[in-house]
Amino acid sequence: MATLAELTRQHTSLSRDDTAHLQHLVSEWGMLADLCFSDLLLYVPAGEGRWIVTAHVRPATGQTVYLSDWVGAWASETELPLLSSSMSTGQVHEGEINVESLGAPAQMLAIPVRYGDKIIAVLTRERSSISSRQPGELERTYLSIFDRFAKMIAQGAFPFPGRIADSGAAPRVGDGAIVIDEEARVRYASPNAVSALHRVGISANAVGMRLAELGFNDSSVRQAYERSEPVIEEFDQNADVTLLSRCIPILEDGAVTGGVLLMRDVTELRKRDRLLLSKDATIREIHHRVKNNLQTISSLLRLQARRLSSDEAKAAVAESVRRIRTIALVHETLSREPGDDVAFIEIVRPLLRLAEEGLQSVDRPVQFRVQGDGGRLPSTVATPLSVVLTELLQNAVDHGFPEGSGGGTVVVQLANDGAELRVRVINNGRELEPNFDLNKATGLGLSIVRTLVTTELAGSLSMRPGESEDFVAADLPEEPKGAGTVIDLRVPLEGN
Repeated sequence: MATLAELTRQHTSLSRDDTAHLQHLVSEWGMLADLCFSDLLLYVPAGEGRWIVTAHVRPATGQTVYLSDWVGAWASETELPLLSSSMSTGQVHEGEINVESLGAPAQMLAIPVRYGDKIIAVLTRERSSISSRQPGELERTYLSIFDRFAKMIAQGAFPFPGRIADSGAAPRVGDGAIVIDEEARVRYASPNAVSALHRVGISANAVGMRLAELGFNDSSVRQAYERSEPVIEEFDQNADVTLLSRCIPILEDGAVTGGVLLMRDVTELRKRDRLLLSKDATIREIHHRVKNNLQTISSLLRLQARRLSSDEAKAAVAESVRRIRTIALVHETLSREPGDDVAFIEIVRPLLRLAEEGLQSVDRPVQFRVQGDGGRLPSTVATPLSVVLTELLQNAVDHGFPEGSGGGTVVVQLANDGAELRVRVINNGRELEPNFDLNKATGLGLSIVRTLVTTELAGSLSMRPGESEDFVAADLPEEPKGAGTVIDLRVPLEGN
């Protein structure tokens, strides 16, 4: 479906500022539809006597007239006279139109939309003419408020200039509405508004009284009247109830003559927000404590290693310490991040620093680099994947750059398309043995990698000699075919 901006650009000569004013009106008109219990349509002139519908909203307080959306439709013959009269006179006009889907006439109220010194569009209220029920006090009050807003639209005083972000989060008419006069005295309170007042302990009849006299926080009303613009505010009316309020002033000739205060009880929403924040903080604290415990275990293992005399035992303990530090690094990152996922690049960079500290030496100066971004991963994927990457880096250094080889470079490439994470580890060291078979490798490191990849990550792993294009893509000097090693790891993310 085409947007308002697209339709005005394609079919009208309206300027960018004109279109912005109409978009501003559309952002606010949900309240107007609720106040008049009717569909609202926005028509713009398209030349040669034609009019096109650029926006359509249905009421939340009443039944819609149109089951299908009319955006992009052209005005019918019965609608054209009302639209043209409203446009030419700048006045509100009302009359009957034919609606085929109803099988009966409908009432159209045509309201000219003024911007600056010209009429740029017509806003219509359209409702069924068939109704034998007499409107009650609530409907009569809401309709009278809608009429006052209609006059503001015709005068160019509505929508209000300035920011429009508040309207999206604001309470709606059905949540509770209080009509106030120019002195901020209550003239009418809807049943839902009365219920909200009762929940905060205000049981007195509010009609004829100022909100402050009732003990109600009227900050949004005072600010709206002083600034002559809508004000939205959330406040704790008492220790148990949180209210979200929005006051929209009604203007006549630039002066405030009344207003509408919409309010909604958001107590349960805020309680859930606080629970989520508390839960999030608790989870981060758990990750922090797990990281501390792992670091303690790592320290104990290092102390134990100092008492060992066997070089093989010392190497085994050192490898265990490295694996524990890798898992601790994931928990440290999760302790700083909100939620249960983590930016994987924030784990990869420290892993490469750990690899540089523990694996390179004067006899084999190895550089580590990372390319790309692995996106955000859940902790259930990030933890085993970090251990796998650590083992792959260890394997790349041990087998690609033996002591005295002169060293080289290891590049980690990351790519995440949302459905699959691809990790490639490339080194330009010693070539892979011709008879090497990953599935038959007996080393502890590769055994850990195979187990984690197939069971924890449900992924796939391959290892092959390097190709010239691999080194070019990794910004490495071009090597002959068969040099170095390329390890490809693929991890499915959807359903993992």
